[in-house]
Amino acid sequence: MTRALWMLTLLGPTLWSPVDARDLTVTPAAAVRSDSIANDDARLTAFGGAVAIAGNVAFVGESRGTGAGVVHIYQRTGTAWRAVGKLNAAESKDRDGFGATLATDGSTLLVGRVDQVFGPDSGRGAVHSFRRQSDGRWAPTGVLVADARLARASFGTAIALSGDMAYVGAPAEGSGVVYVFRRQGDGSWASAGKLPVTESTVSDRFGSAITVDGNRLAVGAPGRSSNKGAIFTYSSAADGAWVQQAIVLSARVADNARLGSSVLLSGKRLVAGAPGALVIPGQGAGSVGMVSLFEYSDVAEIWRERRAFTSFDYSSSRFGQSLGMAGDELWIGAPGSERGTGRIYRVRQTRDGDWLGMQALDVPGVEPGAMFATTFAVGGDQAAIGMPNDGGGEGTVMFLGRTAAGVWGSRGTVFPAATAKTYAAMKGSETMCGSDGKAGEFECGSASLYSFLPISAIGGKRGTNMNDNWGWTDSVTQREIALLGRTDGTSFVDVTDPTNPRYLGDLPKTKGSPASAWRDMKVYKDHVFIVADNAGEHGVQIFDLTRLRKVTTPQVFTPDVTYDRINSAHNIVANEETGYMYTVGTSGGGETCGGGYHMIDVREPKKPKFAGCFGDAKTGRAGTGYSHDAQCVKYRGPDTRYTGKEICIGSNETAISIADLTDKKNPVAISRASYPNVAYAHQAWLTDDHRYLYLNDEGDESAGQGEAAKGTRTMVWDVADLSDPILVKEHVGVQKAIDHNLYVKGDRMYQANYTSGLRILDISDPRNPKEVGFLDTHPGDDGTPQFDGAWSVYPYFKSGTVVVTSIGEGVFFVRDRTRKTVQ
Repeated sequence: MTRALWMLTLLGPTLWSPVDARDLTVTPAAAVRSDSIANDDARLTAFGGAVAIAGNVAFVGESRGTGAGVVHIYQRTGTAWRAVGKLNAAESKDRDGFGATLATDGSTLLVGRVDQVFGPDSGRGAVHSFRRQSDGRWAPTGVLVADARLARASFGTAIALSGDMAYVGAPAEGSGVVYVFRRQGDGSWASAGKLPVTESTVSDRFGSAITVDGNRLAVGAPGRSSNKGAIFTYSSAADGAWVQQAIVLSARVADNARLGSSVLLSGKRLVAGAPGALVIPGQGAGSVGMVSLFEYSDVAEIWRERRAFTSFDYSSSRFGQSLGMAGDELWIGAPGSERGTGRIYRVRQTRDGDWLGMQALDVPGVEPGAMFATTFAVGGDQAAIGMPNDGGGEGTVMFLGRTAAGVWGSRGTVFPAATAKTYAAMKGSETMCGSDGKAGEFECGSASLYSFLPISAIGGKRGTNMNDNWGWTDSVTQREIALLGRTDGTSFVDVTDPTNPRYLGDLPKTKGSPASAWRDMKVYKDHVFIVADNAGEHGVQIFDLTRLRKVTTPQVFTPDVTYDRINSAHNIVANEETGYMYTVGTSGGGETCGGGYHMIDVREPKKPKFAGCFGDAKTGRAGTGYSHDAQCVKYRGPDTRYTGKEICIGSNETAISIADLTDKKNPVAISRASYPNVAYAHQAWLTDDHRYLYLNDEGDESAGQGEAAKGTRTMVWDVADLSDPILVKEHVGVQKAIDHNLYVKGDRMYQANYTSGLRILDISDPRNPKEVGFLDTHPGDDGTPQFDGAWSVYPYFKSGTVVVTSIGEGVFFVRDRTRKTVQ
């Protein structure tokens, strides 16, 4: 990270002064602050999504994953931090959300449990209390719950601890509620009611963040007034009851600023983060972010906005997402700075109460996309900084320490050991589906396993997962090359001999872009075109695959060209017959085309040209024609009106959309069609004769409605008349897994269905698909509707080798034994 030496002050006098860290003084209060700074956009569930520190002990929450949530305990000895234990909920269970939020004063620890279970009964939440024992162990002392325990109330999203009082936010319970609890003589907690609220509105999300300092309390309500946001302030009455004092607003924020996403009280000063403020034109939801400083006037009995700060770099920094005090310094987290690397900004407070110039806290070694300072906690001369997007999204925490000279620096990073099961590589010979119904450890039927390579064998690092895949056959050498998407780049594997696959190398993600769960690629004229979603300024990487011909040992490659008219895209669609590519689900800057088709002329692959936009505004959740995925063909089906035309069929969230994109300047919407219990129209593929279309819906199985409650649902469409597609069947599979990607080759349909793996369907009777084979890439879960396992499948190699990427496992090279002869 680089240091900038200027700042933008929106309010107040411009007083510039470099901050010398040697001037810092750390008060005891800084070591016991226990405000919970919550992310109002989504719960941060990776390791480091919640942190707390007190003295020589630090706590790190890891609330996500298929297992139970965990709080990791670290102890400092000298300058080093080491793991000394873990805490779980007493009745822990998978996806319980334990560790979502933390608050501590050194002797008491409160742990928020905001469960992650899918369905209408989720989100009730609880807060677990622990007390430090004389031997240093942390023993449970009770569970704090809401009176009504309403589903989806998100109780525990924010916590504050002050002496024997605890305050817990439930921002999704109506307009939001803050519950108050009092510690009893035996150490247990009893309900002491709720904070009074007047003039609330249904969208406030009151309770998203809470801060307490003596006889003052403040609560963030970032959803108020079209997400402008507000802060509710309270003062303590003579009898100890909290009395609502004011609703504090900022004159400097617009809609979606989300003021109150983070809050911090220090005497008569109130600091509030608005990470959605200052929207950047052309970057979708990207915003710089802002922090407002308010001071209370005893004479006027009002809070006045005195200053507002924002980040050095004009980027989507999310400045103000986290806040803290380090002695006389205000620390402000901006996890989106430096293209998602993240940084902390420091502003010093003088003895007379003024605030001086702002500096960045520079820490070397932070990886791009780590989201440094998404959360942090400061205690004395130590700090714990959460980087929940580091390590491929698994999360990392960096500890900082202050030297005697007053300089803050890294004291190392920590992360937990991997807990997910990994599988050893399988190669050298084909593994048959045995009498026990398994090929190695993988359940199967009428399919064998040529080979399997784990993520670590194809360029993956800690936290790397797999996503999409495609293939390329070298027209000169006839070698077959698998193109494999990872969260941090693309792997190239030679599978000409599928029992002995050879890793050729890695094309890393675009420099400065974060890791992405979504990476997609397609091929045209010996070039692969690669996009990634939610990936900042990634663009379209264009790589000449003929460069792989001379590779003898694995290489790290760079793209030949990066097309920069877009930033991020969910998928890329190729029409190899016309020489056009289409990015869909485009977002985050550049020409997004509303998320519809961003058309690119790639007939000269290294000289891509923008060719226009198209989106059917009567489809998509936002009404912009957003397309999640699509197939574009030179049409040769039964509707002769369109013979030879370039027809694209989009899976547009709410419906399928059929369009004629032959004339890029005048694209024409032909038709659209929805279907019963639509949840998310995800991806579709035509039969070879262009008569039928098979569509998957990524949300219906987990919703458990209609036919999808019985098993994996595939929609069968008759598209003989492109202007009137007809749903002729809802095919229900033998498992209940979520279907993700499917492709058709001849009379077979190959489905990648998350937890049930590769499924092979006979479609010789197109209206009545029948499962005839499978290979489960994610054993042990019986095909439950969760987002683990097989992501995509590529069945188009002439050899018949089928490529399957599985999110946490790696890549499988499969032989379809349902065919009479192997192609």
